[in-house]
Amino acid sequence: MTVMAGAVPQHFLWEVRGQVGIIRLNRPERKNPLTFQSYAELGAHFRALAGANDVRAVVFASNGGNFCSGGDVHDIIGPLIGRPMAELLAFTRLTGDLVRAMITCGKPIIAAVDGIAVGAGAILAMASDLRLATPGAKCAFLFTRVGLAGCDMGACAMLPRIVGQGRAAELLYTGRVMRADEGERWGFWNALHPPEALEAAAVTLAEELAEGPAFAHSMTKTQLMQEWEMGLSQAIEAEAQAQAICMQTKDFERAFLAFVAKKTPVFEGN
Repeated sequence: MTVMAGAVPQHFLWEVRGQVGIIRLNRPERKNPLTFQSYAELGAHFRALAGANDVRAVVFASNGGNFCSGGDVHDIIGPLIGRPMAELLAFTRLTGDLVRAMITCGKPIIAAVDGIAVGAGAILAMASDLRLATPGAKCAFLFTRVGLAGCDMGACAMLPRIVGQGRAAELLYTGRVMRADEGERWGFWNALHPPEALEAAAVTLAEELAEGPAFAHSMTKTQLMQEWEMGLSQAIEAEAQAQAICMQTKDFERAFLAFVAKKTPVFEGN
C-alpha cells in the first residue's frame, strides 16, 4: 500500500526515500507555522501511514533552518478569539488528534529539529519517538506565554515521562526556552548534530530502523503507548503476549536462521 496514493499533500512536503518517509512543513519564510488545514492534513497523513507497507520509518524534518513555530498567529490564534466553546473544543480536539495519529501510526518517527520548535512545534518533537537537534535549536512549550495552560496536546502526560516531572513542570509553567544542551542532558534530545549534518543523521537512523523487523517495531511503539495506563503486572503480561505474537513472524525465523548461518538477517516486515 502506498501512503495517500494519488494524493499530493497541500500543506506540507512529503517524500519517500527507499523505505523512509520524510515530512517537512513548507512555510519557511514564517518559520513553518501550523494552520487549521495543516493540522487536519497531517493527522490524516499519519493515520494513513498505519496501513502503509512501503514506509517503515518517518523523519519529521526541518525546513529553511527551522522546525516549526507553532500555531500561526494570524491564521489560527487571531481567528480563535471570541469563538464559542463548541468551536474552540473542536479545534483543540483537532490538534490532539494529530498527536494521537503520530503515536498510533505504527512507524518510528524521528524529529530532526533545527532552529525553533515552539508551541505546537515543541509538541510535534515531543510526540516523535526519537529526537535529534542542532546545538542552536530552541524548544519551548510557550503556551502560558499566550495566556493558555501548559496542558496542551498531551504535554502534561508525555513530557514528564521524557524529562521528569520537575523539569516538565518548569518548562510548562514558565514557557521558557529549553536550550539544546539542556535538552540533551535531560533526555529530550537523543543527540545533537551540526546543522549541515542533522537531516542526514536522522535519515541514516531512520534507514537503520527501516531495515529492522517492521512488525516488531510497530509492536514496540504500540506497547510504549498502551503501557502508560497499565500497572507493572499488566505491562509484563501485555509484553508477554506481544512477544509471543512476534515469535510467530517470519522475521523471527529469519533472524534465527541468519544467526545459525553467521549472517546478518534481512528483515522483510512480516
